[in-house]
Amino acid sequence: MRLLVTGGAGFIGSNYIRYALSAHPDCYIINLDRLTYAGNLENLKDIESSARYEFIKGDICDRKLLEDLEFDAILNFAAESHVDRSILDAAPFLQTNIAGTHTLLETARQRGCILVHVSTDEVYGSAEKGLFSENSPLLPNSPYAASKASSDLLVRAYVETHGVRAMITRCTNNYGPYQFPEKLIPLVILNAISGKPIPVYGDGMNVRDWIYVEDHCRAVDAVLHRGRAGEIYNVGSGNEMPNIELIRLLLGKIADELGMHEKDGLSGLITFVKDRKGHDRRYAIDPAKIERELGWRAETGFEDGITRTIRWYIDNRRWWERIISGEYMKYYDVQYGERLGR
Repeated sequence: MRLLVTGGAGFIGSNYIRYALSAHPDCYIINLDRLTYAGNLENLKDIESSARYEFIKGDICDRKLLEDLEFDAILNFAAESHVDRSILDAAPFLQTNIAGTHTLLETARQRGCILVHVSTDEVYGSAEKGLFSENSPLLPNSPYAASKASSDLLVRAYVETHGVRAMITRCTNNYGPYQFPEKLIPLVILNAISGKPIPVYGDGMNVRDWIYVEDHCRAVDAVLHRGRAGEIYNVGSGNEMPNIELIRLLLGKIADELGMHEKDGLSGLITFVKDRKGHDRRYAIDPAKIERELGWRAETGFEDGITRTIRWYIDNRRWWERIISGEYMKYYDVQYGERLGR
């Protein structure tokens, strides 16, 4: 099977490529990525010479480029995905997440190939209580979430109108190796290692469900091979906790890994900052459907996954030191500088 993986140089996409090459010895992967700020080919350095892998720099909005490629299925990981950036400027999110998805849908329609569209639980909005199911209404509260909800509706329309064999996955918050440092878990790890303030929005009581990235990759793969066209599959792990609780847990484990003691004061780096606009209080989704229909379950325990993640960042300092310069630091200063009194 020839797979077109869009956004394959990003965090989740690169982890999926590595997983698929290992799990399916007969698959061939084309990685199409525009290499925006979060795309990093170093994420795939260990497999770049594989005879079953090739990289093409390009935009998912480029229909002519897609016409020239040969593949049997599309896995769409390509997305602008950071809420804070969407608040600063929503235009790139509309272009990539909506127009780009439309281009991929047109390609899938013309070729009759499978499309797995990787979305997010943020399309449901904030959960005051209970769990979101695949039938819950879409109530996005950020420009990012609205752009993903729009793309999800486009997928549904192409299934209903054109009979495209497309499926949607909506996953909760991912963590693991190769995650760009603007996201919460790597931001906390790297700032703690570097002795920098750790910004915490509002009161820190916003709740998220956390899933190890390889578990998410297995879920996407299960949908590709066993999912039903037109269906939506929620992907979650049941590891809900407030952000401040997560941060304190991380700091304790980081101290253990670095051989530090409580008195060394990592907790003193926590700095509460003004909350962001439209900040959803809680995300919580029910993965019962994918567990029941496809036999998928999250396998990585949270303690184990977090420990593995911390160790990866400690052991791969050169990877993240190159990233937290230039463009990333400009963004960091815009987003947090005023809040941290810079």
